[in-house]
Amino acid sequence: MPRGLKGQRRPADVIGTAIQIAKIATGEIAEDLGETDDGKSKAAVELGRKGGAARAANLSARKRSEIARKAARKRWKQNV
Repeated sequence: MPRGLKGQRRPADVIGTAIQIAKIATGEIAEDLGETDDGKSKAAVELGRKGGAARAANLSARKRSEIARKAARKRWKQNV
């Protein structure tokens, strides 16, 4: 059975999907919009966001440029 981004089960065929939509429409089951707890601490997520900004603030323009150039090479699969 196919799984969504967060591991939720989804119907594998069109008929199964139609039945699931009908059950959601009638209120037989609750609609899952991906708002479930994925096991991550909100505090840890917030610290992760702050960490990226702090790292960027501490990098020199030259180092940031090197990192960006390396990322672009990886994206375009060039071995320069």
